[in-house]
Amino acid sequence: MIGISESVMQFLLALIVAGPLIGAVAALLPAPPGLKGKSPDQAVLRHGVVVTGAVLIAAIVLALGFDHDHPSRMQATTDIRWIPALDVRVHLGVDGISLPLLVLTALLTFLCALYSYFKMPEGPSPRAFVALVLVLEAGTLATFAVLDLLLFFLAFEMVLIPMYFLIARWGGARRGPAAWKFILYTLLGSVVMLLGLLLIGLKSGTFDMVALATDNDPGLTTSVQVTAVLAIGVGLAVKTPMWPLHSWLPDAHTAAPTVGSVLLAGVLLKMGTYGFVRILLPIAPDGMETFAPYLAAFAVVGIVYGSLACLALARPGAKGDLKRLIAYSSVGHMGFVLLGIATMTPTGVNGALFANIAHGLITGLLFFLVGAVKDRTGTSDLDTLAQESGAALYGKAPRLGALLAFGAVASLGLPGLAGFWGEMLALFGAFDPADGLSRPAFLTFMAIAAFGTLLTAAYMLIVVRRVCMGPGAGTEQAPRLADVHGYEFAAWTPLVALTVLAGLWPAALLGLTDPAVQQLLAGGKS
Repeated sequence: MIGISESVMQFLLALIVAGPLIGAVAALLPAPPGLKGKSPDQAVLRHGVVVTGAVLIAAIVLALGFDHDHPSRMQATTDIRWIPALDVRVHLGVDGISLPLLVLTALLTFLCALYSYFKMPEGPSPRAFVALVLVLEAGTLATFAVLDLLLFFLAFEMVLIPMYFLIARWGGARRGPAAWKFILYTLLGSVVMLLGLLLIGLKSGTFDMVALATDNDPGLTTSVQVTAVLAIGVGLAVKTPMWPLHSWLPDAHTAAPTVGSVLLAGVLLKMGTYGFVRILLPIAPDGMETFAPYLAAFAVVGIVYGSLACLALARPGAKGDLKRLIAYSSVGHMGFVLLGIATMTPTGVNGALFANIAHGLITGLLFFLVGAVKDRTGTSDLDTLAQESGAALYGKAPRLGALLAFGAVASLGLPGLAGFWGEMLALFGAFDPADGLSRPAFLTFMAIAAFGTLLTAAYMLIVVRRVCMGPGAGTEQAPRLADVHGYEFAAWTPLVALTVLAGLWPAALLGLTDPAVQQLLAGGKS
């Protein structure tokens, strides 16, 4: 790793958070004549690639300059008074928990901007599209970087409006109802979450997340912690999403444009589980211990429910939509993340954080691929795709078919790929939960979750069989489809490479998260 001064690290983190906002404002301004290229639309799309690329480079440099020998220590910190009366501060920092999420967000947003430059979704002017994507990136990055409870809430809410418009203006069929369902669910959950955050801040006398996490006696009684966990947990669970608060997700994914689905699955869903780890586990451990069995129960129900829903959509004659199927698979995968968090053990929480990153890489790739299949065939209906006139991909677009099969086996948790380690560690965490939690109950949860992995393998293999190996596969007379384009190769290759790298070398990520998780669960004690 390279040696970078603390002041430069501070600048890089501030640039990562504020850069997309500045870029969003610039996207709405007329481009100078010399930068317009062939058209103003091309210029603004190029602007999106440049801004997100600059943010990605800053995130990579920040990661290279990060002190990997002390990943539990907050680095690149900025702490400025903002609202003295409430002790609200502009407090930024990054540690081994938040750094991977920052890099993942910057990477996926850049790949979406690059993809959109060549394949802009149908809809209004690209100017607003680019501005909304950059605002969405700014809100997500800020969520992972801020260390003040009220700033966390503001950043958490900042992503709702741009995602609403991305679905409502650039989405597909039934985009209006899907966008409204998304915004209503998340806003109602956020109102309850704000009350919980205010309760913690007012009872403890500070909104500083680091101070609250390291103070062994912040003045929060057990009853206050239980109330705070219930209120904050509802808001975080909606965004995760946890069963039964998940029903907005399939509609939003089905209606969203390709890049909207990638960002929603790859980035936005991580904000909820990050809040559980960053806020509730260290600040309200007694409240979390009270609700942990219920959280685990909802998690494993979500795992099985999501898998059964996918099996129902995958069967012949069900008229299942491939985008909707992958959306339901996210309910199951995020259930493993919640199960790991509910164990309140280093093993389980590390597994949850690993599964977060793996899900972002794999499901982001899958939504890119499904978008490409729909562009080529005009449909994402599984029955249509499985027919001879559909996209039997091995015979008609072999490289696209191979990538879809790769994404499917990665999603089902094949050993050697990223999807395996997070779910396995979550199961290990449930095998031996934290002291104070019922081991027989968590052994039951572990068994149910393990059964869910079998269901996941079943529906993913059915999808590969029907879409990639349908009647048209290998048929000489079958009409060919356009295979992977150059810009698609550029957008998807990093996700494939990182999925393999994380699967073969999990220590690269766990070496970052484990010391930070150990300190977080110990209440900040070294």
